[in-house]
Amino acid sequence: MQAQFATTTEPSLTEAHLTAEQIQFFDENGYLILRNHIMGALLERLQSAGQHWIEAGLKDPDNKDFTFAKREIGRVLYRVDYVHNKNEIASLELLGAPQVLGVAESLCGSNFVPTYESMVFKQEGDGEAIPWHQDAVHPRGHRIFNYDLYLDQSRVGAGALRVIPKSQTGRNDVCKIAEIYGWDHPHAISVEMNPGDVLLHDVMVVHGSERTAGNALRRTIYYEFRAAEEILEDGPWDAEWIERRMRLIPLGLSAYQRQFPNQPQFHWHVSDALRPEALGDDAQELKVAHTTHMQGAFCSAGNAGKV
Repeated sequence: MQAQFATTTEPSLTEAHLTAEQIQFFDENGYLILRNHIMGALLERLQSAGQHWIEAGLKDPDNKDFTFAKREIGRVLYRVDYVHNKNEIASLELLGAPQVLGVAESLCGSNFVPTYESMVFKQEGDGEAIPWHQDAVHPRGHRIFNYDLYLDQSRVGAGALRVIPKSQTGRNDVCKIAEIYGWDHPHAISVEMNPGDVLLHDVMVVHGSERTAGNALRRTIYYEFRAAEEILEDGPWDAEWIERRMRLIPLGLSAYQRQFPNQPQFHWHVSDALRPEALGDDAQELKVAHTTHMQGAFCSAGNAGKV
């Protein structure tokens, strides 16, 4: 049965918020595409940052924030975690953009928490499959979603994401799906994306990408959001962790305002009880590590990651 989520903010409060129709589509299907959502100078700054993160990871392969995998073409870097402390202010500018926070408020309410930030990518020539999976499985009393910003083109036959709409309503046996259907599940769709397009996906929607040959570079920035109320109910973190995570929001708002002072700004409506006090310590505020994670549904540990 589809959960009936409460919408705790007016969905059309600003142009940056989702409409009631968009929220309904997301709830029914587990995903929503926002075309040309991040464009212009901010997209260019993020594309440049993405290249610098890859270069940094290749120079520092022992840093656990950079994840490598063994492929047929050799050992490849495919994931960068905690992007905010990787010396590229553009990631905070994105976090503070109304186009991001308006979406977060639309789906999670005013007390939204930025829970993960990473860039996952396939380097040129790395066409390895990402098996069917669900990012996290939870009681579905609240929405948990990923905001996926594509920095590069993603096409059918070249690693485009596959999604099974309406699969987010419960835990799925992803091994059985792969065994019976392979990539040809009767309800699966391919999601073709251009640079600047955003995919919103419910963390329980089943998704993955099939193996390809001669894959071009495909980079995607992922920001996950949850309501503070959801975390306090379901875990796996506590109120102190929520406060630490929420300190990223003022940093993002300030970064966006400095870089784009003439653009509309997001007005943060967090409750007074949850509004954090700044520490003034970049090392502590920009990287809030995870010692535990909510369990997802994977056929094997593999290298699925978040896609």
